[in-house]
Amino acid sequence: QVQLVESGGGLVQAGGSLRVSCVVSGRFWRINDMGWYRQAPGNQRELVATVTPGGSTNYADSVKGRFTISRDNAKDTVFLQMHSLKPEDTAVYYCYADSCGRSQPIVCGDNWGQGTQVTVSS
Repeated sequence: QVQLVESGGGLVQAGGSLRVSCVVSGRFWRINDMGWYRQAPGNQRELVATVTPGGSTNYADSVKGRFTISRDNAKDTVFLQMHSLKPEDTAVYYCYADSCGRSQPIVCGDNWGQGTQVTVSS
C-alpha cells in the first residue's frame, strides 16, 4: 500500500558530504512524522533524525551539528544532508514515514524503506 524508496547512498571519504533521499508513494491520506534510522554491523539500530510535517526536527547527539533533515511535503520526500562524515557513520540508512490511509476507519502507522548503504572511508 505504501512504499518508501531511498536513494543517494554510496561511498564517501571521511570529512565529505552526502545527501540521501526517500520518496513515499502509494495510497495514503497524509504523512505525519518522517525520519531516518541507521544500523551498522554489530551495532544497535539508531534513530538519527526526525522531522514533523511543520518542519520541527530532532537529532541524535552523535549527528547533531553535522546532519540536517528536511522534507518536501508537496513531493512526499524526506532528505538527510550529511556533512563532516566520519567512518562511524557507515551504516545502512533506513527512512520511515508515519502515514494514514484513505479508507475508513483511518489507520496510521510506520512504513519503512529497504535502506541505502552509506560507507565512509578513513
